[in-house]
Amino acid sequence: MTTSPDPQPIAERQLCGLVNGLAQRITDHVRVRAATLGLTAAQATALREMTGPMTMRELAERMTCEPSNTTFVVDKLEKQGLVERHPHPTDRRAKHLVLTAEGAELRTRLLELLVVDSPLSGLTDQEKRVLHQLLEQAVTLP
Repeated sequence: MTTSPDPQPIAERQLCGLVNGLAQRITDHVRVRAATLGLTAAQATALREMTGPMTMRELAERMTCEPSNTTFVVDKLEKQGLVERHPHPTDRRAKHLVLTAEGAELRTRLLELLVVDSPLSGLTDQEKRVLHQLLEQAVTLP
């Protein structure tokens, strides 16, 4: 005689599958849009996350990757003339990453492209706010 599976683990597994599926769709979307601008997905993610001057560590946290990986990405962006390293205003050991004028212009174009046919574009603004609140709550739980 088989017992029916516990609904809690099934719901948890299904929810994890949906979150992973959405993450993959977003990654694929970023990759395709980035390629139209001659960028890798990692470079596009770095540009997307550069909302102002920040340290390499801050950018790595926003990109959810290791600082060494971020260094590699920033090196490429710097060679393309999109990012510059400046002295940090309060920490002489750190550098501030700053978008160049060309980098800021490319970031604007990237952000415009990322909203076109986004995996989230079928959601209303209210649904996006609710999803944001739920995801934020889930990632900050102890």
